[in-house]
Amino acid sequence: MAAFITRTRDFFEEVVEELKKVTWPDIAQLKSSTIVILIFVLIVSAIIWVMDWAVRIVLNVIMGLFT
Repeated sequence: MAAFITRTRDFFEEVVEELKKVTWPDIAQLKSSTIVILIFVLIVSAIIWVMDWAVRIVLNVIMGLFT
């Protein structure tokens, strides 16, 4: 049990050391990155919507041939 506690303490000490090395973005970088990600998500969403719409039309045409 003592080994587990020692390993756990060592782990958290290493986590704290690594977090001190992290360079966190400032507010301007955070805003610009957020905007880029939102635009990317909107573009990918639009592409998926168009593909879904096209497949639905093609399937309706194919199903219409057999009814």
